[in-house]
Amino acid sequence: METHAVPTGSTDRVMRIAVVMLVAASGAVETISFTALDHVFAGVMTSNLALLGMAIGQGRATGVNAALLALAGFGVGAAAVAWVTRGREGVATHWPSRVLSCLVAEAALLGVGAGAWAAVDGAPDAMLRDVLQFGAALAMGAQAAAMVAAGRAAAPTTYLTGTLATYIVRGVGRSRRADGWVPARLGGLIVGAAAAMVLRRVAPAWAGALPAVLVTVAVVLACGPLVKVRRGLVAPE
Repeated sequence: METHAVPTGSTDRVMRIAVVMLVAASGAVETISFTALDHVFAGVMTSNLALLGMAIGQGRATGVNAALLALAGFGVGAAAVAWVTRGREGVATHWPSRVLSCLVAEAALLGVGAGAWAAVDGAPDAMLRDVLQFGAALAMGAQAAAMVAAGRAAAPTTYLTGTLATYIVRGVGRSRRADGWVPARLGGLIVGAAAAMVLRRVAPAWAGALPAVLVTVAVVLACGPLVKVRRGLVAPE
């Protein structure tokens, strides 16, 4: 469930757009992961646990291996970011510099994956699929943990079931005002996934570049509020 405070003004809009860009990147990664990397997800571990159970029940070694790689990659990515950002408390106006550093590392990792993907024209062999699967999950784990560490200026970007449930409950129950940016995040996921699918059809070698570009855009946007805070133009909340 989301309990983030809401920053105000232009800083608020910039941070929320940055979150939407990360959600779109997540949608693009999930499309490539599921359609090209052995039919598992890079960031949705609930589904991967279910897929792991189904693969075990069917005796499919390939499905078990893919799900375990995704789970391991996500865990390593999340743990690494948790270690880097430990002891840092998020604020409502910007993402801490360590969070941004982790997102820069994520963009670089996705960029390396995009290069490997392009080198084989979007058709990796079994060994490269395993490497890319682990790397994609690692990137999504890092992104998920970075958003947790960012605190009140962030929101979930890799798993939106809770986001959708919270939006419905607040809209129907009217106990609290629903977050008006939730539809933008849900739409961002759809657009990111659709764009990746289109690229896989018309320019398969370039499909892997989309997530790296979207994360980079998010980082560039998020740097603005941090610079303003450091210059004293915006008071941290």
